[in-house]
Amino acid sequence: MRFNPIFILPFSLFISCSQPNYIDWPVYLGSKEGTQFSEASLITKENVKSLEVVWEYGSGDAHPENRSQIQCNPLIVEGVLYGSTASLKFFALDAKSGKQLWKFDPYQGGFTEYGMGFNRGLAFYNGEDQRLFLSAGSNLYCLDPSKGEPISSFGEGGKIDLKKQLDRDVDDRLVLANTPGIIFEDKIIVGTRVDEASGAAPGHIRAYNVFTGELEWIFHTIPHPDEFGYDTWPKDAWKEIGGANSWAGMSLDEERGIVYIPTGSASYDFYGGDREGQNLFANCLLALNASTGERVWHFQTTHHDMWDRDLPAPPVLSSINVDGEERDVVMQTSKQGYVFVFDRETGEPIFPIEEVPVPTEGLPGETPWPTQPIPVKPPPYTRVSFTEEDATNISPESNQHVLDVLKRLKYGNVFIPPSKEGTIIFPGFDGGAEWGGAAFNPETNTLFVNANHVPWILTMVEVNTDQETNIGRGRALYTQFCAGCHGADLKGGEFMGNVPSLEKVADRLSEDEFLNTVVNGRNAMPAFKWLKKNQLDDIKSYLLKLDVVRSESINAEGQERDFEFTSTGYNKFYDPEGYLAVKPPWGTLTAIDMDEAEIAWQIPLGEHEELTERGIPITGTQNYGGPAVTKNGLLFIAATSDERMRCIDQATGETLWETDLPAAGYATPSIYQIGQKEFIVIACGGGKLGTKSGDKYVAFSLPD
Repeated sequence: MRFNPIFILPFSLFISCSQPNYIDWPVYLGSKEGTQFSEASLITKENVKSLEVVWEYGSGDAHPENRSQIQCNPLIVEGVLYGSTASLKFFALDAKSGKQLWKFDPYQGGFTEYGMGFNRGLAFYNGEDQRLFLSAGSNLYCLDPSKGEPISSFGEGGKIDLKKQLDRDVDDRLVLANTPGIIFEDKIIVGTRVDEASGAAPGHIRAYNVFTGELEWIFHTIPHPDEFGYDTWPKDAWKEIGGANSWAGMSLDEERGIVYIPTGSASYDFYGGDREGQNLFANCLLALNASTGERVWHFQTTHHDMWDRDLPAPPVLSSINVDGEERDVVMQTSKQGYVFVFDRETGEPIFPIEEVPVPTEGLPGETPWPTQPIPVKPPPYTRVSFTEEDATNISPESNQHVLDVLKRLKYGNVFIPPSKEGTIIFPGFDGGAEWGGAAFNPETNTLFVNANHVPWILTMVEVNTDQETNIGRGRALYTQFCAGCHGADLKGGEFMGNVPSLEKVADRLSEDEFLNTVVNGRNAMPAFKWLKKNQLDDIKSYLLKLDVVRSESINAEGQERDFEFTSTGYNKFYDPEGYLAVKPPWGTLTAIDMDEAEIAWQIPLGEHEELTERGIPITGTQNYGGPAVTKNGLLFIAATSDERMRCIDQATGETLWETDLPAAGYATPSIYQIGQKEFIVIACGGGKLGTKSGDKYVAFSLPD
């Protein structure tokens, strides 16, 4: 099997007259090709059990109520590590000792966005004039990597506002960039995270000059008139509809000058009555000319998405052997459990993808697309449907409970439209694959992907803002804009972290404090600055249980458009014991031989020890973050809710080493080498799946 030399470039040894030599991790997820692969080889299958903690870095800013996370995959460039803390401060460390070199606080001590303001990585421009790019809130900062200070010549005082230059006024909408952009020549190409509810900002892709911050180009993911794809939306959708954004990161073929960008669903996620059509370029893998932003090709993996089927991670660029021919390909994982594989230049599917008829009985006003694309191979790395046979088997009582609940739900086909009865979404809103990315070993042409097997119940309700009282209108507005996170029952949830209950919010907040929180946001909650005063008063009346006031006008004046349906929230399907309602495994790690397009092995990832003690085979756990691999056959992954780090044999799936972490490592590890010492570092931020929040980065190496 021939090794593709393109993978050497991001990890080339920085050789000079002085020592030490470096094998770096200079790009988010390891390389611009998205491989999560390192040339480092000092740690082997024979000595990996001797790994020990060589340094820890603690920032001391984990949220006391376990609402913070650290999802950062840190960069390592010439012996310096760059990362972010739980409260979104940014820092540089001596990567050998863990000693802090500098720290930058973009919020100047005023950070309040725990849960919403997490960061997954940074971007490093390694030209003659080195620059470090990071995002906080809606701002993209450019720092001097040697000092941690903003470079004033970039944008306005070292930053640009990502809410600007979107060809639409979105100043009062949510626009963030949790995942770093990618550098091509003198440009940084960025995507954004936007709201998933009605009225969201558009998710257009932009490139900025790395020196000046000037906008170089923009690609409209919701096409404007006379642009390709405009006819896949209602007329003037570009003025109102949002989403279709790239929140997951991107990959780059520098030689060809093509950037590959996965996009998410259009907003609102679960009802598209106001966006009839195929909806390009939502849910697409986009191939753009990195110099100009012009479309080279695209492929839409879900038409007219109603299930939140965002493409969740950057694609992997590689060469694989297909029918005896080496092909340069792009491989895109998905929440559905499929891997889509395309020719890098043409977008031609490497393996057949069939347009399969799917159910079309949607909610009133909804027009589901009649077919959806499903790859013939490789086979899915998760189960892709939920039936009675998939009901949990950890106990007879749990099994019967799940079967009883299923009687009132819609389930089976993965593309059943959302419903008022409740529709099973499986493998789930947060998996199959997730944002941690897939790893690839170019010497064996094996793809490694961790995945969640989690059923969710999506229940839709009608929204009626034509109410006679402030309480009634407030309840309707809450259902429309708030229930997705806090739940229809006000009890909170876990989709974006630990979302608090609002049942007794009147005991915690005064009227002024409540309005300030809604308008300006707090913790994982975005700002709702665009709500009108009467709407804010109505929501306040409902949640704070104020006096009922009747109104002659039964319309919620100022509402931007009628929205007929919304969901009751993100609700995982559990058994009575609090475990997932589906038969284990609940989390897996899969190796896929991409030459043969077949699964080489699959193992449960993570353990519920209390179930193991009951004699139940290891179930795997829900997991966030991805794997990192080395050239000599090792795979390192944390990700699991059992708060452990593991080394897996790439050839067999055997666990070679594991250790406890100070908090769950919901991030992707980085691997690097300084002289004759190889390191694996993981951010231990916890804060999801009921686990405690942490504030540490932990580095492992072999003893001297």
